[in-house]
Amino acid sequence: QRVDFSCVVVLLHFLFPLFSLPQSSLVSSMDARNQTPVEEFLFLGFSALPHAQIYLSFVFLIIYLVTLIGNTTIISLIQLDSHLHSPMYFFLSHLSCMDICYLSVTIPKILVNFLRQRNAISYNQCMAQMFFLMTFAGSECALLAIMAYDRYAAICQPLRYSNLMSGQVRIPLALASWVWGLLDSAIHTSLATKLSFCGSNYIDHIFCDVPPLLKIACSDTYVNEMALHLASVFMGLTPFLFIVLSYVFILSAILRIQSNTGRSKAFSTCTAHLTVVVIYFGMANVNYNRPKAGYSLEIDTLISTLYCVVTPMMNPIIYSLRNKEVKEALQKLLERLKKGWTSN
Repeated sequence: QRVDFSCVVVLLHFLFPLFSLPQSSLVSSMDARNQTPVEEFLFLGFSALPHAQIYLSFVFLIIYLVTLIGNTTIISLIQLDSHLHSPMYFFLSHLSCMDICYLSVTIPKILVNFLRQRNAISYNQCMAQMFFLMTFAGSECALLAIMAYDRYAAICQPLRYSNLMSGQVRIPLALASWVWGLLDSAIHTSLATKLSFCGSNYIDHIFCDVPPLLKIACSDTYVNEMALHLASVFMGLTPFLFIVLSYVFILSAILRIQSNTGRSKAFSTCTAHLTVVVIYFGMANVNYNRPKAGYSLEIDTLISTLYCVVTPMMNPIIYSLRNKEVKEALQKLLERLKKGWTSN
């Protein structure tokens, strides 16, 4: 039931404000006439709020700390409380780890840019940020689908649940979710490094992502756009449809339960996950599938902030408020800490 914290350790080496990646052969964004390669990009997301950035830095710092504390608390509770050593909480610990990594890709760079009062990022840092951001986003889509299957197995196949979600099954499933996002991200990042940026280096966004980069590329982006369309099907739509199908069977099984108590208990085990699914896929759909025209830069910035910053913060809050077992484990931990303090 141990959570692999290597994702956090690896991520520390890519905290962009602290560790600058050396210039390498990746910087090949040169057009056919050998123009000077782009060395950095400038974010326009918060350009309309130059005097409020110092206040925004405090807001983002609080959000980052709340996310770190909330998700770390959930991971710790799952490790320390034997009542939480079940497949559902095993996957939840991986979800919390992904949220920590996901937010750590964007927030530190945003905070440093606020302090420097210059919203810039180097080319290599941009490619690295995009790579890890897409890795954790794609992995979370896959993991949410796996968590839906776990709930399906628990409610619709209770007699076979221990076999369907044994250690030999759930560990490879969790690893597969990480690999799922990693492969998708590697494809998009590899294609992005082949783009030429011979014009503007201003990005209408708050972090490096594929769609904003395609808007300012001066080379042919057909292959990149096709890869995005395919990814939207395999990385977004497919897991979402799998989740919907799983909950159709789950709801059908719950409605067949005779007692109101049993029906309420079965449904309560799904509400937290279902809430996270609606928020995550809803915000992702608004962020990536909104019309290219018709929204101001301020609205785009707000939507992007809600998707990449607020959503990871909401997950531990949702699971702590909607899950009785998590609340009981937290209460036990607080009582244990209180006794330790009073005894000293």
